[in-house]
Amino acid sequence: MRMAPLALLAALSLTLAACGSSPTSRAASGGLLGAGTGAAIGSMSGNAGTGALIGGGVGALGGAATAR
Repeated sequence: MRMAPLALLAALSLTLAACGSSPTSRAASGGLLGAGTGAAIGSMSGNAGTGALIGGGVGALGGAATAR
């Protein structure tokens, strides 16, 4: 079974689940979800730590940027 479609589906689901009412809560939830998703994808490519760092940073920035 190919893992890429499953990983993409999980990443999209987690992205849509990240919600909050303030920039701080969105940044925190986005960072946590991004870190988890990045670690999962990174573990498939050989480096979960780097994936978690990149995913957490991108998730936090994205969460903070989308706050109303």
